[in-house]
Amino acid sequence: MSKVSLDELLVYFKNANYWWILLGGLLGLLSHLSRAYRWLFMLEPLGYKIKFLNSVMAVFAGYLINYTIPRAGEVARVSIISTYEDVPFEKGFGTVVAERIADLVVMFGIIFITLFFQFDFIFNFFLEKFNLPKLILGVVILVLAGLGFILYIRKSQSILAIKIKTFLSGLIEGVLSIFTMKKKWWFIAHTLFIWGMYVLMFYVTTFAIEGIHPITVGAVLIGFISASFSIAATNGGIGSYPVAVYAAFSLFGIGQGPSIAFGWIMWSSQTLMIILCGGLSLLLLPVFNRKADQS
Repeated sequence: MSKVSLDELLVYFKNANYWWILLGGLLGLLSHLSRAYRWLFMLEPLGYKIKFLNSVMAVFAGYLINYTIPRAGEVARVSIISTYEDVPFEKGFGTVVAERIADLVVMFGIIFITLFFQFDFIFNFFLEKFNLPKLILGVVILVLAGLGFILYIRKSQSILAIKIKTFLSGLIEGVLSIFTMKKKWWFIAHTLFIWGMYVLMFYVTTFAIEGIHPITVGAVLIGFISASFSIAATNGGIGSYPVAVYAAFSLFGIGQGPSIAFGWIMWSSQTLMIILCGGLSLLLLPVFNRKADQS
């Protein structure tokens, strides 16, 4: 899809307003710190009061590891807390699942708002790109397979089934912590703040590139959703992020050059922050916790 040459991209990078990029990076950093702090609310009702810095470093380390294997960062994040804070893995993972459910609810809210602003664009896009009967059939098959698996695990007394049931029990306890936490409203406030910073980060960074503005709210929201899905579907959106941004922006007549350039600048700035913060986190985790144990 992208026919923008490297020389053209370099011109955009050279002429970009890096103050807006830095502001976007700061907003992204705030969202990550808020995510780390939000995690404390979920672990507390399970009887675990972990150090905030450990939560921050686990979150950044997880983001970094996601660049190798998609979603492996969530497992690594929980493993880190399990190692340094003695939180049982299945319970910690349950809280992460609960977090993702909360994030998914907010994401659906953003999609609903986007539908309100740009229903025609989105409806026509799905009509052209997807075979709806096959999509529905696929969902039905997955649901039936999931129900079959649950029935088998409930009735089986094999060693493997018992281990799975034990794991799922801890997982469910972690998920339900969202309903037993004392600071529910703070959790909700942080969740909204996290996603508000994501959208605002995306928006303010558009000012860094000539040829993007004027841009509508609908274009920002559709661009943000498209870019978010590209990150979820790949290793941190490597290669796919700029293309996803252009696919969204092109619907609103924004040129390929500035769209692709914005996508690469947006992705590069966030990736650089993750590499620096994630790398430092992996290095500092054993040092910080060794000193904490000694004190």
